Amino acid sequence: MAGLYEKPSETYAKKRPRYPKEWFSMLAGLTAGHQRAWDAGCGSGQAAISMAEHYESVVATDVSEGQLRNAIAHPRVRYAHTPEHLSEEELVALVGGEGSLDLIVVATSIHWFDIPLFYGVVNRALKKPGGVLAVWGYNYEIHPFEDALHGQLYAALRPYQDPRTRLAMERYRTLPFPFEPVGVGAEGAPADVDMEAEMTLEDLAGFVMTGSVVTTAREKGAGAEMEAVVRDVMKRVEGEWGDAPTVPRKLAFKAFMLAGRPNC
Repeated sequence: MAGLYEKPSETYAKKRPRYPKEWFSMLAGLTAGHQRAWDAGCGSGQAAISMAEHYESVVATDVSEGQLRNAIAHPRVRYAHTPEHLSEEELVALVGGEGSLDLIVVATSIHWFDIPLFYGVVNRALKKPGGVLAVWGYNYEIHPFEDALHGQLYAALRPYQDPRTRLAMERYRTLPFPFEPVGVGAEGAPADVDMEAEMTLEDLAGFVMTGSVVTTAREKGAGAEMEAVVRDVMKRVEGEWGDAPTVPRKLAFKAFMLAGRPNC
């Protein structure tokens, strides 16, 4: 998975929508303590720096060294590389030890994980009671351009899709989530949460072009074909944009979230 984000990592952080501050306030209200949190699969650190507004320290980890090199610095965030070969014992120790964490967040990346291994770490590292795990994601369901992006574009991307990304395309409805619900979705029924973003047409095109499936297509020698598809879709979006392409529009990413506590 790391390789999919190494090459576009410098632009990746600039092309992602920002997670709403209200999400982090809500999650902080669900945890008993506010000492230590973990952003797993942190990418550029967008979630980590928002978590740091509510927790005394945050450890943010990622398998991609390229993403970590371009992560956002914050005095209460410590970034750490997690090679794929790390064991459950090593991961528990890296994030602070048994029963050390108030909150664990996975922002748009749990579908890449070794999920049984990760859940083993979660159950050991979260405080009991009081600790919370929250996962969320989004895909190409972006209002008001769902038909072009999720319909036409996703259909064209499917041959290059890593099977693991289907969890995100299915809005985590098929993601195993064996945790006690806390009012933010439940296994098989994630909560719908909109994520608004002001974007120009160029911003939206950049979002599409920094996705893992485009990188996969390039690696398979289909980069030119993929870019032609993206151009066609973005031309359709431009026709529906309404304003000049350089004028930002408010878009709504139709995101989805699950949160829960370990079953004691």
